[in-house]
Amino acid sequence: MTAEKKRPSAAADFVAGNMSGMAQVIVGQPIDTIKVRLQLDHTRFNGAWDCALQTIRKEGFFALYKGMASPLVGIGAVNAVLFAANSSIKKAMQAYPGQTLSIGQIAIAGAGAGIVNSALASPVELLKIKLQAQYSNEGGAGRQFKGPIDCARQLIRNDGFSALFRGMYVTILREIPAYAGFYSGFEVTKRYLTKGQEEDATILQLMASGSVGGMSYWLASYPLDVVKSVVQNQNGPLPRGLYVTRVMKEIVAREGTAGLFRGLAPAVVRSIPAAGATFTTYELCMRAFSS
Repeated sequence: MTAEKKRPSAAADFVAGNMSGMAQVIVGQPIDTIKVRLQLDHTRFNGAWDCALQTIRKEGFFALYKGMASPLVGIGAVNAVLFAANSSIKKAMQAYPGQTLSIGQIAIAGAGAGIVNSALASPVELLKIKLQAQYSNEGGAGRQFKGPIDCARQLIRNDGFSALFRGMYVTILREIPAYAGFYSGFEVTKRYLTKGQEEDATILQLMASGSVGGMSYWLASYPLDVVKSVVQNQNGPLPRGLYVTRVMKEIVAREGTAGLFRGLAPAVVRSIPAAGATFTTYELCMRAFSS
């Protein structure tokens, strides 16, 4: 008789989420930098490949990792909160321990976790975007911010502590459909790939399922991510009211409808290895805690 697996604790969920977030950043940061730069400057680059070449040629290869310190620590914490919240919501929805939830319930739990996640994700992503958006030569000349801590200090000094939460409203709006797609995309694919299979999903099955979850994240939320990047990179007074539609109209007036989808291709490409690594790391960590 095989020993019954113990149920992972909330602390295990938190640690596994943290590790998965770090894996996501390490794998996906260079393409994320390209995505953000395309979202913020529609005249400087002629597509994702040109953005990558210009960045490397003018600023060096490691410019693709700009802003990595903030998400490496921050996204680890963000994912820890995200996965812990998602697990808690799913447990609350179960009629009995171990109940298999419907895909609709998985999506609702993901959306709820996204709302909880926004409070931490918004300032972490703001610092990342500010650092990714600044251009300098290979020696670093021309930088406004020396790193995430210096960036936070300058923002607080100039505009107060609330400056770190610029774009919170649109972050919440993005995270609701994004994480509904993220978790349901993963679960649908995983169930399909492991149908009739007694053992746990293999690493390849987890990677494939995570990749679909990552693509679902962006396809469910992308125009809102463009708005978020634009708003978080702005200076001056914080936007007031229901500014999302106003910013969308401004983007369309300036660039056409295509402007709302600028950077979508690198975002989806990045999600394949990044989300695959995220879910695989999380699942393997949770299995280790369960053994």
